[in-house]
Order: sequence, then structure tokens, then C-alpha cells
Amino acid sequence: MSTQSAAPTTLDTHTNHPTTTTTITPPLPHQSQSQPQVYTYYHAGPLFTQGDLFTNVLLCRAITRLSSGKLIPLLPQDLEQRGHVTPHNIRDKDIRALLACDLALFTYDGAELDSGTVVEFMLAKMADVPSVVLRSDFRGGGDQGSHPTGAGEPWNLMSSFYPRTKSVVVDGMMQYKAALADALRMEKEAVDVSRIAGENMIEATARKCVEALEEVVKMPARMPWELRQSVFKWLALMPGYAEGRDEDDVDEMEQLLKAKEIKGLFKQ
Repeated sequence: MSTQSAAPTTLDTHTNHPTTTTTITPPLPHQSQSQPQVYTYYHAGPLFTQGDLFTNVLLCRAITRLSSGKLIPLLPQDLEQRGHVTPHNIRDKDIRALLACDLALFTYDGAELDSGTVVEFMLAKMADVPSVVLRSDFRGGGDQGSHPTGAGEPWNLMSSFYPRTKSVVVDGMMQYKAALADALRMEKEAVDVSRIAGENMIEATARKCVEALEEVVKMPARMPWELRQSVFKWLALMPGYAEGRDEDDVDEMEQLLKAKEIKGLFKQ
């Protein structure tokens, strides 16, 4: 009697990927005056559907190209897991990757924000990581609509008003329709029209993200120098990593802090 193998779970698929590395590396060293500065950024957001996964890839590739290679993405969906993979291990890998990056981009789409992305955003702010929040969802959201100046952002106010942070809010549907109209004027075939419209929409969004990331990295650090070592030590201990290597984690965070300071990420 033949038996059918069980369908793979999310944990099974969160494993080896040929484009990933086995370890999270600290920020790239400071380049010389003749070379443009290169920054890594954590590309956070929903990654549960084909649409999520593919859009993440398209957007991060466009950001790298439009920044002339100065913005290097780290996609959580590409992180490699080895050995016995558990939800705890996956969470740990994502936290370490986020803290190791120079910058971060958070996609705040959906009628309800992805809770994991919001947690990652708060961790980034605790570490004083320069951050950009992107929303392309044309639906309204949040509780800031009654702001007297009408300047409220379309998400919960607890995710707003943080230093070294900039929001990029675009109407994805309007952007696509405008790109579609431009493509139709070129009199291309129907398939080409949709493809060109999609590419142009991603391009326009990526350009805004590049501008925002380049802006936040120039903002002065919020964390005072006398608190940095203590804060980074706490960030090494606070997550309660599965391996239970507290001393090693503290040492790694101390090295990460030094690398970020050398790179100029904590200028005030």
C-alpha cells in the first residue's frame, strides 16, 4: 500500500536558497572619498503570496538599479535556514538581519498592517535604524484621518512620528492606470501594454523609495553616544534567541555597533 508524503509546510520551505548567505554580515566598511557610499537595507513587508514575493523582488531590484548599486537589499524571504527549523529560529534570523543592516524599508500595505512588519519597524526604531515606510494601498486606514491639519498618515498613529523615518505613500491603482494610459499611447500589443505599465509603476515607486532612503541616512542619529553600548547590549539580550548564547550575542552586537559608528551611521 503506497503512502503519500505530507505536503511541505512553511517551515520546510524556509530553508536553503542559492542567493543567500549563511551568516549575517555587519555593514560594509566605509568607502574612500573617491567611491560612493554603499548601504545595505532590510526590505520588510508581507511575504505570504506570490504577489507579495514577486513584488518584493521587483521593487528591490529596481531600487538597487536606480541607486546605481548604492542600496543593497536584504530580503527576509531569501534568508537561509539550516538544521532544525522552528518559528523561533526564523524569527531570530530575521531580527539579526534587520539589526545588521544600515537602513530599512517597511511595506505597510493592507486593510490591516502585517503584524510582523510592524514589530520589525519598532525593533528598527529601538536600534535607531534610518527607516522608510512605504504604502501603495489606495484604501484608507489608521486612526489619523481626523488630524486637524489633514496630514495624518494612513496607518495606526503608534507607527508614526519617529525620528530618522520618512514615509512614501502612493496610490497604487492610480499609478498603474496612469502608467497604463502612457503605455497605450505607444500602441503596443495588449500583453506588452500591461507589462510596460507594471514596470513603469514599480519604477516610479522605487524612485521615491531611493529618494527617501537617501534622505533618512543623512538625518542625525537620535541615540546619544553614551547610551549606545548599553542599548545594543540590551538588543542582544532582549529577543531571547533560541541558541541561548547571550555572551556571544553581546559580543556580536558590540562589533556591529563599532562597524556602524565607523561607517558614519551614528553621526549627530
